Amino acid sequence: MSMTRLYVANMNCAGCVAKIEKAFAAQAGVEARVNLADKQVTVEGKMSADTALTVMENAGYPAQVVVDAKVAAEEKRLEDATEYRLRMRQAIAALVVGVPMMLWGLLGGEMMINSPAMQLGWGIMGLVTLALLVTTGGHFYQGMWRALKAKTTNMDTLIVLGTSTAWAYSMLVVIMPSAFPMDTRHVYFEASVMILGLINLGHGLELKARGKTSEAVQRLLGLQSTTAIRITDKGDEKVEISQLKLGDKLRLRPGDRVALDGEVETGQSLLDEAMLTGEPIPVLKNRGDSVSAGTVNGNGSLVYRVTAGQEDTKLAKIIALVQQAQTSKLPIGRLADRISAVFVPTVVAIALLAAAIWYFVGPAPALSHALVVLTSVLIIACPCALGLATPMSIMVAVGRAAQMGVLVKNGEALQTASKVDCVVLDKTGTVTLGKPQVTDFNLVQTLNDADNETLLGEIASLEQHSEHPLAGAIVSYAKESLSQLPDTQAFTNHQGKGIDGKVDGVSLAIGNLALMTALDIVNSDGSALDPKATLSFANQGKTPIYVAKAGKLVATIALADPIKPDAKDAIAAMLQRGIRVVLLTGDNPQTAQAVADQVGITEVIAGVLPEQKQQHVLDLQKLGHVVAMVGDGINDAPALMSADVGIAMGSGTEVAIESADITLLSQQLIVIANLLALSRATITNIKQNLFGAFVYNSLGIPVAAGVLYPLTGMLLSPVIAGAAMALSSLTVVTNANRLRRQKL
Repeated sequence: MSMTRLYVANMNCAGCVAKIEKAFAAQAGVEARVNLADKQVTVEGKMSADTALTVMENAGYPAQVVVDAKVAAEEKRLEDATEYRLRMRQAIAALVVGVPMMLWGLLGGEMMINSPAMQLGWGIMGLVTLALLVTTGGHFYQGMWRALKAKTTNMDTLIVLGTSTAWAYSMLVVIMPSAFPMDTRHVYFEASVMILGLINLGHGLELKARGKTSEAVQRLLGLQSTTAIRITDKGDEKVEISQLKLGDKLRLRPGDRVALDGEVETGQSLLDEAMLTGEPIPVLKNRGDSVSAGTVNGNGSLVYRVTAGQEDTKLAKIIALVQQAQTSKLPIGRLADRISAVFVPTVVAIALLAAAIWYFVGPAPALSHALVVLTSVLIIACPCALGLATPMSIMVAVGRAAQMGVLVKNGEALQTASKVDCVVLDKTGTVTLGKPQVTDFNLVQTLNDADNETLLGEIASLEQHSEHPLAGAIVSYAKESLSQLPDTQAFTNHQGKGIDGKVDGVSLAIGNLALMTALDIVNSDGSALDPKATLSFANQGKTPIYVAKAGKLVATIALADPIKPDAKDAIAAMLQRGIRVVLLTGDNPQTAQAVADQVGITEVIAGVLPEQKQQHVLDLQKLGHVVAMVGDGINDAPALMSADVGIAMGSGTEVAIESADITLLSQQLIVIANLLALSRATITNIKQNLFGAFVYNSLGIPVAAGVLYPLTGMLLSPVIAGAAMALSSLTVVTNANRLRRQKL
């Protein structure tokens, strides 16, 4: 499986999207995602880059391969700036000629050919107009020609047919006026140039607005360093990122940006990770801590070892995920795609039919009326706004989410998140910090210091093989007083219960009451374990852990995991919006309830195994809820997969992140509430865009066809049609950009 990203400069309407997708759909084992807003096509499957370029060429859309995302973004920015200046020059040139001609007609000037003098004057204006059609509208003709070679039609087809028809009719009237009835010898040169001027102006303003849409990705790309200071035997040297290899040692000076992901070898400093995680507080980094590419060093100095290549850094993966999400399709947008696929041929048919009706049935001058209707329908029907309605909003929303510290894997997750009415939260690492600490270490019988240390070492030796956050806390606690741990001979993980194994030939079991019961563990006097013995720990929000040696209980350990500072406010915000909040944890009921009471959650499901977590999510879905599951561990992966929206904490395991639709890089829980609010705002924004685009085309075409003529006695001017078409696209882009600043 390979992935190729293509940049398509001349893709500009929903019809283009439909044709490109259709071209790739005909290829077996290939999927193409088209992003009209960013003019990019992502091709996944068994297809080489050269073949993908050939498919694009045959479809009438020449493309180029995006090799370096940062370089491509900069090239696109420069291309857009160049195209913006060109479109504005073309718009000014056309309007400078078109506006005086239009005012001449509006203020009573003669637009009819009824004398040799008028014939000569308008003949000269016809040639000037032709020059403008070539210079300011040449790109439309080129686009139509490429489409015709590919045996298809596009937005350029409509513009060219409309403006050329108006010019050709007018020129024929000038050359041989006697061939036309007296009342139809009207010229429409001003319509041709005004339409081109207004559409070019609209495209220019749209390019300016589109630039803001992809700011989020451009900002992320801007975080990537291009050089780094590598430490060598001969001293420090400044090198390009591409020259670095895994294991290279790099120096990070105060204020420098981390070049590639790595691990601190020496030094201590505070790093600003806000651009990646949304966390405003700098993070202290010491020896052994990881550093991420793109983060900014404070006043300290560090030496770190490179642990990931340029394409494998956390930042590179974030950029790839954001771009992938921005090119994804939302179910709400597929309706527009289906309509767009047949839109242009349908519009041409409607325009010809309407013109024919006006010519054969309409009032005099029938030919002039037929021409006005034909031109107006062709121009006003361009489906630009329809094609931009969904992708523009997705791009802005996914970009804003990234700035909040949220990675959305696909647009569909964003749409589903807008319907979420039940949020299921894991406890450890989600509601709590996920960095538990040992608060109590109680021995069943008094041991001397040596035996105490031996037992602690055996416990830590076994725990260091576990991935559970509580295991790390116990190991850290042991290492504070022990320099060396004994060897482990055997290890077994009992999911949701604990672990057991052999250390120095002695059987050891560490876990909850369920594990002790399963392994038939008893007290030192042979009596059964008393669940109430650890109740006081649980009531304090501490997690009790049993330790058994050779089948008998020898110690109990209590761990507490601090609750996140913003957890209470975040849960209150969700409850206020009518969202049902459930705490779902494998921890014991007393500890879970103590945590729930502190943060304001009234619904608690505790003491569950991973498969039971998944079942509880499915049960909530059966009740009609759209469920978002938030978790961070391997044991949450099944539930994350089953939920309508899986949200993984970025600090969690790779398995959890891979299983989720959305990843939170920030540790702040309030981000979940903001994300749900953003998803709702996004869908509302898309609906506004689609409604505007559909209404515009639905009302625009009949008005252009002349349905209001019996009431008003007027037909829609092709010039007004051109202005309305340009304005509709600009309105969609502007509305989508409102999401960047919308209050959540």
